[in-house]
Amino acid sequence: MTDRESLPDRVWTWPNALSALRLLGVPVFLWLLLGPEADGWAVAILMVSGFTDWLDGKLARWLDQSSKLGALLDPAADRLYIVSTLVALALREIVPIWLVAVLVGREVVLAVMLLVLRRYGYPPLQVHYLGKAATLLLLYAFPGLLLADGTGWLATVIEPFAWAFTIWGTALYVLAGVFYLIQVVGIVRAERAAASRPAR
Repeated sequence: MTDRESLPDRVWTWPNALSALRLLGVPVFLWLLLGPEADGWAVAILMVSGFTDWLDGKLARWLDQSSKLGALLDPAADRLYIVSTLVALALREIVPIWLVAVLVGREVVLAVMLLVLRRYGYPPLQVHYLGKAATLLLLYAFPGLLLADGTGWLATVIEPFAWAFTIWGTALYVLAGVFYLIQVVGIVRAERAAASRPAR
């Protein structure tokens, strides 16, 4: 919490520019998947998104350009890609509905936790490293699932790897959400305990 709040109020940085580009790519990605079903271009956007997700964090450290805005944009872009990809893949019947329910349900729970933190005057918690690892797994799993939906030897070869990445990514994504929930519950308990102590 203190790490995020201690970051400078920078806006015009290379990492923030990359995160903004990733956000702008979401509607294009959805249109490619659900409109012309140009899966090749959609896969390319997802792969670029996964690479820039890694790159913006590296640039922030290398160039000393970490910022409060970047700390919000980066996870927001990750979640938008994951949710939008899941919805698109479900509409095309590539992934089962239960997978969408699990991952979108996790996002709903975290959104409620953000409201709880705000009520107690806390900023959003730092992104857990498990959450970042899970996001990368899912961002690489989804292009694989798209390719596996095709025909030919590539679809046959990539399908087991795509589902392995999906299962591991989902498990880690949910686990990171559980850790976040535990942290928020701990904060709420501490705040209530402090409020219940008699004033001296």
